Amino acid sequence: MSPPPADPAAPVLLVAHTGRQAAVRSTQLLVDHLRDGGVPVRVLDAEAAELDVAGVEVVESGPGAASGARLVIVLGGDGTLLRAAELARPAGTPLLGVNLGHVGFLAEAERDDLSTLLDRIVHARYDVEERTTLDVRVLRDGDEVYRTWALNEASVEKAERERMLELMVGVDGHPLSRWGCDGVVCATPTGSTAYAFSCGGPVVWPEVDALLVVPISAHALFARPLVVAPDSSITVQLVPDRTTHGVMWCDGRRAVELAPGARVEVCRGELPVLLARLHPHPFSDRLVAKFGLPVQGWRGQVADDKEIDDAVGG
Repeated sequence: MSPPPADPAAPVLLVAHTGRQAAVRSTQLLVDHLRDGGVPVRVLDAEAAELDVAGVEVVESGPGAASGARLVIVLGGDGTLLRAAELARPAGTPLLGVNLGHVGFLAEAERDDLSTLLDRIVHARYDVEERTTLDVRVLRDGDEVYRTWALNEASVEKAERERMLELMVGVDGHPLSRWGCDGVVCATPTGSTAYAFSCGGPVVWPEVDALLVVPISAHALFARPLVVAPDSSITVQLVPDRTTHGVMWCDGRRAVELAPGARVEVCRGELPVLLARLHPHPFSDRLVAKFGLPVQGWRGQVADDKEIDDAVGG
């Protein structure tokens, strides 16, 4: 979908990986471009000192940081973008990632694109995609003890390296199987190229409306990755008296300890994350470019190397 016309008074929130000098320098350069173009700039209080930029609004890092912003621009890798998603999601503000990491699968632009971003931002020349999220609850003896969300995945994992977990997995309130395993990943299509992918899960196109269940090193005959309906509810329970403590991670950022008997419930999130897209190229081109897939020898109509690079801002 197309974004609404840009409000000239609406600022851009910049979120950077300040531990990388390349990210700091790129942020400073982008601030100069935006200010020269008359676009107000907002930065987080936790990053302001490291960025050392003048003439910007400094806001508290929290749920209100992106409120009223036209765009959240993220300079870093996917980890920085996941951090920024926590700020952008409650405000309904689109995220635009500038990749300064390695793969940067969620990023839309590269460092060389900084000088051309201004016109796109001022005139809202980008599309906005809704990405499915997960709402996650942890229950103990039937009582909710923790609630959170995830863009990529919620994973239930063993907390002790030498001992596996005994997990009962269910879908839509019905038991599915019991696994002795290292854990289970519940993922969105967006997260299918992240942790779930490294655990042997399938790559799912972002347009597919579905949720994934991917066991981690399961000792069971039936232990294949599952693709379930988008409105399904996924349940993962630590079998009492048969397992040790575990831990649940959401997007690798938020963790909570799980006692034996704890129950994790995962479903589609009520609020999506919005991603700004500059390039209307197919997802297959992004896969080829980001993973360096061999496509030589294809005899059909296909994008050339430059078109594929353009698809991901390279």
